[in-house]
Amino acid sequence: MKRLRSKMTTEELAENLGVARQTVNRWIRQQGWKTEGLNGVKGGRARLIHVDARVKEHIMSLPAIRNRQAVYHLAEVTSSYNEQPSRLRPGIIETLESMTELEQQRLDTLLKREGIRGFLTRLGIAE
Repeated sequence: MKRLRSKMTTEELAENLGVARQTVNRWIRQQGWKTEGLNGVKGGRARLIHVDARVKEHIMSLPAIRNRQAVYHLAEVTSSYNEQPSRLRPGIIETLESMTELEQQRLDTLLKREGIRGFLTRLGIAE
């Protein structure tokens, strides 16, 4: 899944998720997502969705999105990470063990969502 901005129109969110705009509008009503009007659009029908934790949780609960994530993770090449013995491994393990349970859960969620390449990109060290 592409990275979602903090506020998106229904059209943008629908396009990113590969669903119809009407589907996103139905989710807004059913889930009670926070939205705000978009100035300058006739009739006040255009809305900006606040993409918060509830929205992301709902999106990640959708089977189609989970399947895309599984395909992404299967497609990711992991053998290159294990080819050479790492002198970083003890430091990484020590750092992970010193994290709180909540920090470990958040890191686990991030890695499952974005994979190793996404994680490295966020750190600015991806090739």
